[in-house]
Amino acid sequence: MSEKAEKKQQNALWENIKVVVQALLLAMVIRTILFQPFTIPSGSMMPTLLVGDYIFVNKFAYGYSRYSLPFSPNLFSGRIFGSSPNRGDIVVFRFPPNPDIDYIKRVVGLPGDHIQVKDGILYVNNAAVPRQPDGVFTSDYKLDPGENVPVYRERMDNGRTYDTLDQSPYSRGDNTREFIVPEDHYFMMGDNRDNSLDSRFDVGFVPAENLVGRASIIFFSLGNDTSFREFWKWPANMRWDRLFKVVE
Repeated sequence: MSEKAEKKQQNALWENIKVVVQALLLAMVIRTILFQPFTIPSGSMMPTLLVGDYIFVNKFAYGYSRYSLPFSPNLFSGRIFGSSPNRGDIVVFRFPPNPDIDYIKRVVGLPGDHIQVKDGILYVNNAAVPRQPDGVFTSDYKLDPGENVPVYRERMDNGRTYDTLDQSPYSRGDNTREFIVPEDHYFMMGDNRDNSLDSRFDVGFVPAENLVGRASIIFFSLGNDTSFREFWKWPANMRWDRLFKVVE
């Protein structure tokens, strides 16, 4: 091989390496600053989000904290470019007792709010959140089949509406004490009200610093407990009607 040909080959290799590095850096920037993919691991947000949904989380919706960065380096405290969630937003956040774990729930209480559940009805600042029957729901998730579970559509005072499940009128989360949300904290609940470990229980109040981002869009969805790796099962188990669905 001539010296000229060898140099040309080396240049081509170097150009390929630069393209790969640039692509990796771009992907890192997008994941760190803009959007992060997230998989729904449990049925706590049914019927809004299902096990097997893959979503994008909008990371710039509420600004950035240490938990916005890979490996959560302790470079600063609080949030920068911060803005507050609205009641009804679905949020990915770090579990306060163990920030290595991601949770996803709906914001029902803002700083200063009084939150209580009485006889299965959510109360915000001593006012019952209106809800109306909205059909029934059956899950394809084997660990939580939930056949013909009553669905209720709630309406927050800001006009935000969403569906919730009420499997039992006697679950331990149907009657709670009154919670007063501290400053710079939020109260979170799952839409699957009788099967959600949330701020009523061990999650507690979620600090603003722990917010990762707002659930934005479902970009992929597999039913019947189908693993992403089982690509040969995709055609039969793809939830086609959920692809690119905006999260409410």
